[in-house]
Amino acid sequence: MTSTRTQVHRLPERGAYDRESIYRILDAGFLAHVGFSVDGQPFVIPTLYGRAGDKLYLHGSAASRMLRELSQGVPACVTVTLADGLVLARSAFHHSMNYRSVVAFGIAKKIEETEPKLEALRAISEHLIPGRWADVRGPYDQELKATSVLEFSIDEASAKVRTGPPKDEEEDYSLPIWAGVMPLNLKPSEPIPDSPPEIPLPDYAKRYQQKSF
Repeated sequence: MTSTRTQVHRLPERGAYDRESIYRILDAGFLAHVGFSVDGQPFVIPTLYGRAGDKLYLHGSAASRMLRELSQGVPACVTVTLADGLVLARSAFHHSMNYRSVVAFGIAKKIEETEPKLEALRAISEHLIPGRWADVRGPYDQELKATSVLEFSIDEASAKVRTGPPKDEEEDYSLPIWAGVMPLNLKPSEPIPDSPPEIPLPDYAKRYQQKSF
């Protein structure tokens, strides 16, 4: 899943190229940034995604410029980053961040047929909140027509991860300056209902409340 364009050159010891490492990060996240170029003009667009095997699924309005361009076979780069902590060193130079990230290159194609399209939408829904798809009304035909769904094949990918404390210059460890890690944790809050009080909070929503990214 790697080539010269996905090899980690800066701090290569943080790089990983095996599918397990890459998929673990993709499965922990839900927000991707998709980069592509149109007539020499680069664009980077945030979007939700789902994963099944070596495919990422993207969706949105049929009028979406990003989806329209990607469906033409424009080469794309998809990145996912999870911020785990701010690393405060003793020197300004060595401040850093603990993170998990994936960079993937590939080509997207538009899913036209109804059943594969529904399956891709289900994959996105289940990636975001497992159990939700079976609990909601499925899309009407006109809703499906108004929605574009793309299948992005991960042709090449790499992961990059930083963990642990600051790494200062040896002579700086004696400085009387606080150093350490400020952990960051994206965690769901109490759900805000938009349904009558007699409809209980579903089990999958309760489980999601306990999730951390």
